[in-house]
Amino acid sequence: MAHEIVMPQLGLSMDSGRIIQWVKKSGDMVQPGEVLLEVESDKSVVEIEAVTNGKLQILLGPEAGEINVGQVIGYILEDDEAIPEGMPDRPDITLAELNIKNHTDNKLGTQPSNMREAGDRRPPSTPAARRKAAELGVNWQQATPSGKEGQILERDVLALAERLSKEKLTSASPQIKITPVARRLAETAGIDLEALAQIYPGKKLERDDVEKVLRQAINEKASVTSAQPTIVPGGTSIAWPLDEIHKELPAHREGLSGLRRAVAERMSSSTHINAQVTLTTKADATELVKIRTSLMKDTQNEPVPSYNVLLAVLTARALCKHPELNAVLDGEQIIYWDTVNLGIAVDSPRGLVVPVLRNVEAKSLFEISREAQDLLARAADGKALPDELSGGTFTLTNLGPQEIDFFTPIINPPQCAVLGVGCLKKEVVVIDDQPAVRTMLPLSLTFDHRLVDGAPAARFLQRIKQYIELPYLRLV
Repeated sequence: MAHEIVMPQLGLSMDSGRIIQWVKKSGDMVQPGEVLLEVESDKSVVEIEAVTNGKLQILLGPEAGEINVGQVIGYILEDDEAIPEGMPDRPDITLAELNIKNHTDNKLGTQPSNMREAGDRRPPSTPAARRKAAELGVNWQQATPSGKEGQILERDVLALAERLSKEKLTSASPQIKITPVARRLAETAGIDLEALAQIYPGKKLERDDVEKVLRQAINEKASVTSAQPTIVPGGTSIAWPLDEIHKELPAHREGLSGLRRAVAERMSSSTHINAQVTLTTKADATELVKIRTSLMKDTQNEPVPSYNVLLAVLTARALCKHPELNAVLDGEQIIYWDTVNLGIAVDSPRGLVVPVLRNVEAKSLFEISREAQDLLARAADGKALPDELSGGTFTLTNLGPQEIDFFTPIINPPQCAVLGVGCLKKEVVVIDDQPAVRTMLPLSLTFDHRLVDGAPAARFLQRIKQYIELPYLRLV
């Protein structure tokens, strides 16, 4: 029996994803546990493994763009088994057509029947019923369920389509003549077929006719929004449209990836909603450098803790003394977390990701070091799991390797604060009225003034400074 491969839900907030690449090819024989493909969510790239053995048949590839969670993207078939009826061997809609759909916002007609409404409570339905509904262009939620457990089955969708067809024939509207490819493109874009037929009366509608209408819709939308910023879901602006001079400049374009859009939305939301204030200071990190140098020489069979790990442990100890910085605003209440889940910002090929080290305050230095070595390496390669990129209560971001001193880190919502770390540098400082060469570390703390006042935030930053300057007992 054919096993469906669907776009998985890699996180609670994920409703669509992208295929990065298929590791296997159509026709390959696969075994349970073998990696089939890589899928990108708004947080990470995850490898999807086979759960049964058989022959792989790919339906959708990277060119399909955003794919809804639960949509069938391939099959694992038994020997000589054919693709289930109703699912084409390859999608008829091209990438260009999918992009057109994204830009029209369905302004030419009604919303496609397979789009999800927020808060809907849908009756249960089988995947075959939903596929058949999408193929026939009907809303499966209008079908009468006949399954034993109240499910809407494929036959229910066929009955609904037949009923709607009869109703349409008895209406005053003329029968619409349209090619299958043109029909599918129009329905995908949400175009009212009757309105389309009125534009070309008496003609059998073809793909070119639909594309002309779509191009016109894009041009109309561009003229309406030419003086307005691009808006993302939630009402946060990402960018202003280009003026005529910019449009003539040589350049190349790249689509906004799921991760880049998620970062843009979260950072824009953070700066618009939070009352962010940044405090800066310098810590004498000479003893911290000595500790790490000693660990590099003496540690046996243990990973050498990085500066990020050392700072994560010290920060977690400080947060236990200042829980007002390990908090989140929830409506009219402030939640103070009893554990420290510390996120460390990592630069990956896909963009900024923040893997989370959990329960840092309760673990030893070497436990955290072992966890961080694996997690941060996978995050840097874009392989961290979605659950490993969520649930943080405080964030640490280090721009020292880029030779940055002070900067203004942006809070990762809904957290209260973020600590920015600069570049270690040897400087001449005055100690007991005498000049001395010490290794100094710039620190930048951004906090949400809605949750905590300046003085408590300053005392927290001062405590981190003290722990860095006298780190021995704090790292045990």
